[in-house]
Amino acid sequence: MIKKLLFPLLLSFTILSATPLKIGDKAPDFALKNALGDTVSLSDYQGKIVVFESVNYNCPFVEKFYGSGKMQAWQKEYAEKGVIWLSVASSAPNKSGYYEGKKLLKVIEQKKANPSLYLIDASGKVGRAYGAKATPHFFIVNPQQKLIYQGAIDSIRSARSRDIDKAKNYVKLALNSALSGQPVATPETKAYGCGVKY
Repeated sequence: MIKKLLFPLLLSFTILSATPLKIGDKAPDFALKNALGDTVSLSDYQGKIVVFESVNYNCPFVEKFYGSGKMQAWQKEYAEKGVIWLSVASSAPNKSGYYEGKKLLKVIEQKKANPSLYLIDASGKVGRAYGAKATPHFFIVNPQQKLIYQGAIDSIRSARSRDIDKAKNYVKLALNSALSGQPVATPETKAYGCGVKY
């Protein structure tokens, strides 16, 4: 009986205490369903710069950027430059930010979101593998699928949209460096926002 109780606890500990990703590490591959039910893997985008955006549309820190239209504009801007932008929702079923099927498609339309793909990580396995702790939390992978940035979207830790233009946007700076073949000046910052609803 004790063994039966201990096993899930040990399993949980193993997941939570996984070695955190470091800059320069190979990004973990994954297979997740997109909003239309198709399976997508990171390895599908070998040779591309990929943004991994940990997202929960119900979080006020996420709404800061979507409500102002800024996130959608950046998604479109960088898609035009060949960047793959993956919005990854690691919310568990019945928790804030979990959507699927027609409801998910409706929410994406309401937000006017422009990611290359919205991916459903309901088990939280992928979010945990990357070390996603907040929404938003960003990870950027180079064409060799090595991690070149992880952390906050910008330098002002608030949910106020008026702070967006005053902040240093770490994600844009990292993407601009990667696109020009330059090293990322600030490759790691501390993410801020709502906790991921694993």
